[in-house]
Amino acid sequence: MDHGGQTTHFGFKDVALDDKQRLVNDVFHSVAQRYDLMNDLMSAGLHRVWKDLLINALNPPRNGKPFALLDVAGGTGDIAFRAAGAAGAGFRATVCDINPDMLGVGRARAAARHLAHRISFVEGNAEALPFPDRSFDATAIAFGIRNVPRIDLALAEAFRVLKPGSRFLCLEFSAVDVPGLDRLYELFSFKVIPPLGKAVTGDAEAYQYLVESIRKFPKPNAFAEMIRAAGFLRVGHQPLSGGIVALHSGWRL
Repeated sequence: MDHGGQTTHFGFKDVALDDKQRLVNDVFHSVAQRYDLMNDLMSAGLHRVWKDLLINALNPPRNGKPFALLDVAGGTGDIAFRAAGAAGAGFRATVCDINPDMLGVGRARAAARHLAHRISFVEGNAEALPFPDRSFDATAIAFGIRNVPRIDLALAEAFRVLKPGSRFLCLEFSAVDVPGLDRLYELFSFKVIPPLGKAVTGDAEAYQYLVESIRKFPKPNAFAEMIRAAGFLRVGHQPLSGGIVALHSGWRL
C-alpha cells in the first residue's frame, strides 16, 4: 500500500510510515491488560531472564548515588521495576510510551508495588522524546524498537537525551542462528502464537503482527550500524537463547 510517501512493512504488508504508528497503537490498545501474561506464554518465561540480563548490563548504582533511567516504550513498567529492585535509593526511572493504555497498566502496577515515588510515566513518542538534552544516565528499550516507524529518529533521540558517558541498551528479537531451532521457532511463531493470542486476549491479528514484525526487523549487524549512525560508540550486541533475542549496546562518549 503506497500513499505517495515513505512506506514500511507492517507485518508482511506494505504500510505507509504515517499509518504504522496508528496500527501499532491499535495492537497495544487491544492487548495492554494481558501483555505481560502473553510475554510469559510466548517465551515460556524466558523474557524474564532476558530482561534480567539487561538489568545486569545496566548495573545501576546500589548506593544512594543519583541515577536516572529512561525506559522507552516500556509502558507496563517491567524494565523500570526490575531496575528499581536492583538499584539503591538514588535511582529514579521515567517510563515513556506512546500508548496511554500501556501506561495505565504501568501506573497501576507501580502504585501496587509502592514505587510511584521512584518511577514516573510519561506519554511520548520515541521519535521525539519530550525531555531535555543530556537528561539521563541510561536509556533502555525492550522489545519496542521494532514497533517504531522511524528507527533512526528514535536512536538519535536516545543519543540526544543521554548524558556523556552514559549507555544505551536495547533488547529485541533477533535472528535465530542455531540449525534446527530456526525452523522450530518459525513454526511456533506463526502457528502457535496468533491462536494463543486470540485465546488469551481475544486478538489473533495483534499477535500475527507481532511475530511478522520480528521477521522484518534488521539483522543484528545491520541494526548495530544504525546505532553507530546515531552517534553511539563501543557498539556491540550479544545473542541470547540461540539468537532468539539480542542485547544491543552503545555508549554516548
